[in-house]
Amino acid sequence: MQIKKLKWLALAGVTAVAALIAACGGSSQSPLTAQQKIKHVFVITLENKNYDDTFGTSTQNPYMTGTLKPMGAHLTQYFGTGHVSLDNYIAMISGQPSTKDTQMDCMSYNDFVQTGTTSDGLPIGSGCVYPAAVKTLPDQLKAKGLSWKGYMEDMGNDPTREASTCGHPAIGAVDKTQSPQAPSAAVPAGDQYAARHNPFVYFHSIIDSPDCGSNVVALSKLDADLASISSTANFTFITPNLCNDGHDGDGTGTAGKGCVDGKAGGLKSADDFLKVWVPKILNSPAYKQDGLLIINFDESTNYAMTQTVDPSTKKVSINVAYHGEACCGQQIGPNITSPTTLTFPVSASMDYKLVFENFGGDRTGAILISPFIKPGTVSSTPYNHYSLLKSLEDIFVPGQYLGYANQAGLVAFGSDIYTN
Repeated sequence: MQIKKLKWLALAGVTAVAALIAACGGSSQSPLTAQQKIKHVFVITLENKNYDDTFGTSTQNPYMTGTLKPMGAHLTQYFGTGHVSLDNYIAMISGQPSTKDTQMDCMSYNDFVQTGTTSDGLPIGSGCVYPAAVKTLPDQLKAKGLSWKGYMEDMGNDPTREASTCGHPAIGAVDKTQSPQAPSAAVPAGDQYAARHNPFVYFHSIIDSPDCGSNVVALSKLDADLASISSTANFTFITPNLCNDGHDGDGTGTAGKGCVDGKAGGLKSADDFLKVWVPKILNSPAYKQDGLLIINFDESTNYAMTQTVDPSTKKVSINVAYHGEACCGQQIGPNITSPTTLTFPVSASMDYKLVFENFGGDRTGAILISPFIKPGTVSSTPYNHYSLLKSLEDIFVPGQYLGYANQAGLVAFGSDIYTN
């Protein structure tokens, strides 16, 4: 009787262990990849900085290079996909390549007029605000039941220029946010929001939806949203104002070279912005649980500037020639040519010419920080904004790639980055 009881107990133990193994997936199932574990992604996009300066010669951004870079992965071969700003932001969330209008930052907020479609499904045409049929990462997230949010610093500071949610010009109107607004009695904090740095408002699939009003909000809303996992979006995109993203100012603020609010601008103000917001993100419950922080730049400042004067008319031309180096087999897209020169008048006596020697955005570098990345990781794999989009889609909607994120041979973030 005792022997039978021992056999029964042994058999029960084996059965229990087998059940436990089965419940845990068993040894035959592969462990989850980092992409599958990440559930909350935060992107902070800064402006117009050359890799060799940001991560080499600059002394203005010690927090970025001395503190943040060693905390995660340093991407030494990360590239923008265009010049001058807007086409890069659009590429990050939709995979759409440049148009002549987005190359020029859409001074007028015009609809994209589609005249055809390429064999790989890209819209042919010109303009700025894409028709509802052109989808974005937020559209993909919504279809999957996931959340997204864009936080725009200064948006709505001057309600006569833009609303405090989903802020953009009226269709067909001149974009008044192209220039920063200095502090005044009417607008004490000034308004340095730039619609061209807010990619969400260039798609009818977003601006025609109530989601735009609830999901594209002022940066001041982020503090409260970071307080809990339930209030933190799966995908968070953060745009500093024109000073704090490094776009304006030279980092010294001396001799009139600062921002309209008196700050230094350049990498100095960008570094100060990161000092404030990165610790808040890294200390948030959502990041600690399964987060990824990406700090990138829209484009490099790899350009040469010259000035010429027409001897007969005395008209001055300010010529800005962008080198436009690309990586990753980037395709030019159907709506621009390369090389090309785009001209717009500043006044009756002056023109501004943008000379695009190639169609890329040059090298900027990037920093990624996550519990799934070992501190001190360095990757020399070439990546660009289309790679970023593909990597986000690998996390949230695997196998679904928009625009040039679906380009054959494009590499997404992999084991060279997810090292932990």
